[in-house]
Amino acid sequence: MVNRIVGSIVLLLMLVVSVSEPAMAQKRKKRKKDNEEEKEVHIHIYDRDTLVQPIPLQRRYWHENKIDEFQKRADLSDGIEDQMIKVEDDTIFTRLLTEAIIEDVDQLQIMIENFPADSVGWDARTENNVKLLYLRAVAKMLRYYNVDPQPDGYYYKRLVNNMKDVLIADFENRLSDFIHNNINMYTLENIGELLDTGSADREFIYREMGKKEPVKMIEKLSEFATHSYACDIIAEAAKVAPNTVFNYATSTTYIRAVVERCPDPLVQAIVRIARYSKSPLRAMPFLNDIYTGKRTIYQIDEITSDPDLFYQNLVRLKLENVQLGGDTYTSELEYRGLRYVREMNDLHEEKAAVRFRSINGMPPEVLYFIMVYGQNEIYTSSFLGTFNRMVERLGPMSGDQLLEKVHRDKFRTFIRMCAGYNTLTDFLATMDTMKRMSIMKDFIADLEKGKQDDLEGAVDVADAFGSIRDTALADFLRNEVIQNYERCKRINSRKGIIIYGLLGVLFESTKSEEDLGGRLKLPPITMVPYDKLVTGKDKIVYEQFFFYGDEDGRASYNSWLTNFRDKSKWTVVKQPYWTTITATKGKPMVVYANMPLEEPEDEHAIDTLCKHLSAMGIQPTVMVHRGHSYHLPLTLERLQKETKIVMLGSCGGYHNLSTVLTKSPNANIISSKQTGAMSVNEPIIKSINDQISAGEDVNWINTWRGLTGYFDERRGVQKEMFDDYVPPHKNLGAIFIKAYRRLFNADI
Repeated sequence: MVNRIVGSIVLLLMLVVSVSEPAMAQKRKKRKKDNEEEKEVHIHIYDRDTLVQPIPLQRRYWHENKIDEFQKRADLSDGIEDQMIKVEDDTIFTRLLTEAIIEDVDQLQIMIENFPADSVGWDARTENNVKLLYLRAVAKMLRYYNVDPQPDGYYYKRLVNNMKDVLIADFENRLSDFIHNNINMYTLENIGELLDTGSADREFIYREMGKKEPVKMIEKLSEFATHSYACDIIAEAAKVAPNTVFNYATSTTYIRAVVERCPDPLVQAIVRIARYSKSPLRAMPFLNDIYTGKRTIYQIDEITSDPDLFYQNLVRLKLENVQLGGDTYTSELEYRGLRYVREMNDLHEEKAAVRFRSINGMPPEVLYFIMVYGQNEIYTSSFLGTFNRMVERLGPMSGDQLLEKVHRDKFRTFIRMCAGYNTLTDFLATMDTMKRMSIMKDFIADLEKGKQDDLEGAVDVADAFGSIRDTALADFLRNEVIQNYERCKRINSRKGIIIYGLLGVLFESTKSEEDLGGRLKLPPITMVPYDKLVTGKDKIVYEQFFFYGDEDGRASYNSWLTNFRDKSKWTVVKQPYWTTITATKGKPMVVYANMPLEEPEDEHAIDTLCKHLSAMGIQPTVMVHRGHSYHLPLTLERLQKETKIVMLGSCGGYHNLSTVLTKSPNANIISSKQTGAMSVNEPIIKSINDQISAGEDVNWINTWRGLTGYFDERRGVQKEMFDDYVPPHKNLGAIFIKAYRRLFNADI
């Protein structure tokens, strides 16, 4: 068996190499060659890079003053006009955006002008009007690109490729067939200038996209609200995004009337909640109860007025496995459950009888939901206390029966948390051997299901493995990864092949993180080069800290300032909305922090500082969140693609990791399994800044080795809290997301 596992891991490593960029380049060359042979007869029309005839004066304006200017603006986005859109530290995005926005758009302009009017019987006026229409479509696409704060290279490469196909199809008078065979967001975006708002083809793709992508389409409601098919799309969206429909139903715009007129029964149930509930936002999670007539709006208002009854009924919806409004009541379940988590956290110095009083009498399934949906804030000791009470209250029920009762909702998250808090063995001990093996098999299985960017389960698996100390269980999971990899090969699931290939590499490399980044074709994961942190001609490292206006935030800010009391090393300047700290020794470094003004002025302070930094052309490469997890979304909104070190100081769950890496693809993420602590955050920050001040690369292995020694001497609560922090080179979830995105999109 060992030899088989080792052999299979070699195979997995070969997978990673096989889908690397050079191999994809060969595929692109082959595909281009095949396309050239297939369409050789049209190569002079569609693929030439020179004009057949000069551009007439009446269209030159659109080329030079619109499209070329938009391209120039895109080119200058990196500060240099050099026919390259450079995305720092991301060669793939640099290549994709340069190809799409500069090279491919240049070729589109030539193709449009080279379309032969005589082959389709256009007179001079028709030719001019149609080609102007095509140019307007290209210009509109570029205009949207230039206002996109986080342009995705993969998206724009696909969008521009689709634009070429759309224009060719329209020129060949087969646009209708093309639309019917290419129902996707790219086609919908690109046909906007080519079809009248009332055309049958436009109606077709809007209706079909309403079925295929109702969440995305309902966000575009203003584009089609006045058309007959608007109600159909609203009705589809009500099934999966009822809160968005509710927001329209309570808006003050004309769209409110559009929703109210839609006769669909589910939409009308949402309208009734908006009109008649005393607390409509609280009532919305119970949409299914109202829609099916199970409860009246009056009865729901009675439930939501009692916090404990409210939470228990949210759990009821989960146990009933209600699908309608699942996202809505799940979000509410998470939010309401945090009340119990925060109370346990706040009472962490009290005796257990006092600390866990709020969850007295709660059945195990309710405690399960408190833990899995409170993952972002729950302290280690709060989790352990809740977990122990859950196990005690299982009675004759086994762990696998509990998971079945909760319909295995977030069961991978629960397994990952148990692994992280060293309770997995205790949980597995509540079931017999066969059930235990079945649960762990299912933990690894079917990770390829769902959309291509649905990675939460895989990230839970990656994170859990990093915490498993049971060698027999670890070997079992490795073997299951191999089995699933081979299964995905048989069914030709590209997503599955990549997921299980990456997990195989991660699982085999946990003892040698130094070469893990190299194996996964990623930038170094064990260090951040100093030259990647400096910006501008003056080579300054800029840092930005986010503080919030609650009591903890103000205390955290005041404690943080004490690190800069040495006037021989730092100059501190306070302004109404922010503090600027400048290093006077060592390498140039400037630290900005917003003032923790009383809520909601703290958000205004953050916004004012960010606008100042933007106006000054300052792009911080180190960003630190100093606040509770419920403040975290406000910090994450401010991340930039140039950010290289992100310290969350609180929850590092999948959705937060995904958000960070979407906005800052090359970020090294420091996170904690629980809310961050001043006594831990500040030594970590000091260690990072000492390396930066010396002009050294930030080396995570050495950093964590030194910090471990520092906290070992202190023991107690500080040591326990530090142990919950995850350094970038150990953050298997973040490493997995980076590698998956790079590999999945490598063949564009």
